[in-house]
Amino acid sequence: MPPKLLDSPAVKVGLSISVATGLYGVSFGALSAASGFDFWQTMALSLLLFSGGSQFAFIGVVAGGGSGVAAMTASALLGLRNGIYGMQMNALLLPKGKLKYLQAQLSIDETTATASGQSDPGEQRRGFWTAGIGIYVLWNLFTAVGALAGNALGDPKQWGLDGAAVAAFLALLWPRLKGREPWAIAVACAVATLVAVPFVPPGVPILVAAAVAGVFGWLSHARSDEGLEPDIDPYPHRRGDSRGDTGEGAE
Repeated sequence: MPPKLLDSPAVKVGLSISVATGLYGVSFGALSAASGFDFWQTMALSLLLFSGGSQFAFIGVVAGGGSGVAAMTASALLGLRNGIYGMQMNALLLPKGKLKYLQAQLSIDETTATASGQSDPGEQRRGFWTAGIGIYVLWNLFTAVGALAGNALGDPKQWGLDGAAVAAFLALLWPRLKGREPWAIAVACAVATLVAVPFVPPGVPILVAAAVAGVFGWLSHARSDEGLEPDIDPYPHRRGDSRGDTGEGAE
């Protein structure tokens, strides 16, 4: 790697988050194998879907006895955020040509956070692509390791892998609850989920929680500036001084 890239803060962040997230793929591969998916089915989910939360939701619903429709619905519901990330990253990084399609595939929680955490346009691009390519390669590599070693690991609960996805979701959600309204919605959704679990098929409770969140948000009259603030300004290039502070032009 060129010395200039080694000195890039965004590249350092991207590499570190790639390793941490990539290693997490072992748990997905092991859980998928333990849930009855074969090696190639597991790899297809990581290679094509490439969204940890959606992947865990899919195998979790199927393993719990839910239908394929319920599994796909739960997975798609969690994956909606990636579409929003894609729009944000498209506006922030301004990809050209066919690069847009690759960028869309790599627009996940970690790449969006790495890119939007930088103020310099060049660093934003370096952070996104370092994290995106690094995570994609390592996530799929360690998914394969987990899938092949799944049977040897035995019961995933002995290793705490059954709680790994839940812990990851909480880690992503917790820092975002910055106002009273998000806290109220989170509590209402949690209660709705607990109430629904004994009475509905696997995969349906998350849909119930989503419906509660939608109704709660629609009825809410909280301040428009309170709660889950946008991760980034999606149109920084439209501000006259956004690039001038760095001393660099558009790359």
